[in-house]
Amino acid sequence: MKRRTLLSAPAIVGLASLLPALRAQAQAKPNRTRWRVRTSEGADAIAFLGPLSGTQLYLDFYAADAAAFSPRLPAAVREDVARLWNEATKDGFGLLGPNLQVLFSADGNDATLDTLLTALRSRRTAILPSYRASSYWSDADWAWFERAAPRLETILVGLRDAGFAAFRKERIGDLDRRIAEVGRALAGFDVISWQEKLTGRRFDPEIQIVLLQFAKPHGIKVQGQTFLQSADYDTATTVRIAAHEMLHPPVPMDGPAATAALAAFERDPLVMRIVRDHDPRWGYTTLEGLVNEDLVQALDQLISEALGVARNPADRWRKADDGMHVIAAGLYGLLRQDRWVEQGGSIERWLAEAVRDGRLAPAVFHPVAARVLERPVDALWPVAVAKPSS
Repeated sequence: MKRRTLLSAPAIVGLASLLPALRAQAQAKPNRTRWRVRTSEGADAIAFLGPLSGTQLYLDFYAADAAAFSPRLPAAVREDVARLWNEATKDGFGLLGPNLQVLFSADGNDATLDTLLTALRSRRTAILPSYRASSYWSDADWAWFERAAPRLETILVGLRDAGFAAFRKERIGDLDRRIAEVGRALAGFDVISWQEKLTGRRFDPEIQIVLLQFAKPHGIKVQGQTFLQSADYDTATTVRIAAHEMLHPPVPMDGPAATAALAAFERDPLVMRIVRDHDPRWGYTTLEGLVNEDLVQALDQLISEALGVARNPADRWRKADDGMHVIAAGLYGLLRQDRWVEQGGSIERWLAEAVRDGRLAPAVFHPVAARVLERPVDALWPVAVAKPSS
């Protein structure tokens, strides 16, 4: 089947002729990216709370695992996993599993269930300092975590005593071999150089990947340049996740460029309808969260194209999360217009200039997004038929 075209035929021809030269130019430079691949029993235990909660997003992947393990847990623990997951969403903490991964991700806290419990019991010294110093810090989230800590301890003890470590080993197979395979496959992909070029920022050259058994459908950025993913993702998916996750936040979200962009999008009725009416299971329930995510998606699409691992952008954004990432499509289209993959520079300055020049106004922005998404301007969202992306 023929792939969809992007923007216009001349644009595609230009891109096709440009990328080989860009790749050859990149290959002539030293590879700045150092890949470190490991695994984590503790992070897998947190991830497994998703299937145990009964949330369909996770049961689509792990229903059999949840059905096999749940009977091993005390009934009170099984019931409280579901309650706590729902309360986290309702109270504004967000998706319980991914947000706990961030909290426990520093200083080796995630190695095993026992290290999780040790950190939880000493959370004000083992978790709070690194979390407070990170870009993820939230007074409200920490307060919620403090209130939930006794229940979390009971749940984690329940998982440990029910034999989660042995259960995980049965499911995950020869993970050491997989770690070596992933490390070898990633060696030639210089994600860091492209991220530095397209953002104007400097990154630590090391990317740490934590392979998990129960991570789907997420790729989760945690503290530092570390992200979590499923152990069975292929190399292209891993590169795309790395290209994406390390860019958060793409610009300081309390800085003048982001503040101006948020104000511009607040005046866009379509964007605000997406924020208000989309399915909350996809997250991004605030305008700030959506703009943060979608600017990263626009940049990671360019990086993935330059590295030869990209999905077709129209297919990607029409299918992902019920088609809600219209901002990503529009920003990507504007960056393509500016030949950002060639030029590069400060993405924060680019965003400020896009606001100043009126390029985020609906009359300009919607047609650009429509060309990327291959949809009429008056039918950008909702998409009639869409499937979640992996």
